[in-house]
Amino acid sequence: MRRRRNALPAVLAAALSVLPPGRRNGYSHGGPTAVTDDSLSGAGGTAPAPDRPEPPSVGRPGEQGAHTAVGRPDAASDRGEPRQRLRAWAELLRVSALFSVPGDALAGAAAVGRRPGRGTALAIGASLCLYEAGMALNDWADRDEDAVDRPHRPIPSGRISPAAALGAAGVLTAAGLALAARAGRPALTVATGLAATVWAYDLHLKHTKAGPAAMAAARSLDLLLGATATATGVRAPGAGSSPDNVAAAARGGLTASLPALPAALVLGAHTYGVTAVSRHETQGGSTGTPLAVLATTTALAAAVLRESWGRAPDRPGTARADADVSVNAYPVTVARRLDAGPLGKVTDPARLLAVTLTGAYLRTAGPPLLHAALNPSPPLTQRAVGGGIRAMIPLQAALAARAGAPATALAAMGLVPLARSLARKVSLT
Repeated sequence: MRRRRNALPAVLAAALSVLPPGRRNGYSHGGPTAVTDDSLSGAGGTAPAPDRPEPPSVGRPGEQGAHTAVGRPDAASDRGEPRQRLRAWAELLRVSALFSVPGDALAGAAAVGRRPGRGTALAIGASLCLYEAGMALNDWADRDEDAVDRPHRPIPSGRISPAAALGAAGVLTAAGLALAARAGRPALTVATGLAATVWAYDLHLKHTKAGPAAMAAARSLDLLLGATATATGVRAPGAGSSPDNVAAAARGGLTASLPALPAALVLGAHTYGVTAVSRHETQGGSTGTPLAVLATTTALAAAVLRESWGRAPDRPGTARADADVSVNAYPVTVARRLDAGPLGKVTDPARLLAVTLTGAYLRTAGPPLLHAALNPSPPLTQRAVGGGIRAMIPLQAALAARAGAPATALAAMGLVPLARSLARKVSLT
């Protein structure tokens, strides 16, 4: 009996030794601690969050798996979820800024005295593709820099591979040029220059003093693309498709877009200022740049409301010079009203619309720039950049109203609620 009592502890000890370490008695002791789920920051409680530093990198910054660390799931598993992949691409392409693009073509169409048509729609499609190509190429070119300053971006976080981003930039560029070609040879010429400017900016010019000028040139070319595609979309009655007619249409399309040059310069100047401010959005510290851009914004608003841009009823591209006068007679009538004086008649609905849209432009771009000048911190500087991007829509609408196309101006302003709603989900910068 005594031997059985002495043998019992030995049997229990032997049974306990068979159980795996860390799971004896149903509790964890000893082994690796189980990772708990954190629904606020991501799977496993180790995914990067706005208030949580990024895990230490392992490998080359910007490459797939560079930030995979102990306790964090492999980035490839994140890319496997369709919803997460869709959000990663939305962040890479900055889809919330897309709504600032169609207004370029609409303002260009209004500047040449045309109503938006098939050529305008093709120009909008080409502009959207080239814009998104520039966004993808921008993050691909900045993947090493973003690994330090913005580790949450899709490429450094491992959610999108660098090869996929570069491939998307190439495909989108080809699609944009194809759509421009459908609008005619003059539109393809302008789109080719736009695509070359976008690639040159992202790959080299961005970090040089010529960076803001290159970005301004891209926006100006985008407006001229809409003007050219719209102007060449209307053929004279009886025009054939012979080589001589095609060459004449090409020359006429580029010439007909010249009246849109003042509007293109205004939009380019605004883009120059936004780009200059964006060069300080990660470190901050610049007071003079936001102040200078604020003064430029005020000057541009005054230019939109200026008495005249040399508008003449018989200039190329207006209704008086076109074969079909009845279609475009209203824009010329409104343009004459706008040229009546520095501010025109206060009771003129067209002038009121132009003044209101210009005020909306100042209201959107001005206060964030002033805040960034008073406190040049990275968050306020980023808000100034976002405000400048959002202000492009009322500026485009004001340019259209100034050209005598109130319906086009209102159509452009209709994009504001959509842009504001999507900006709450995907950052503009």
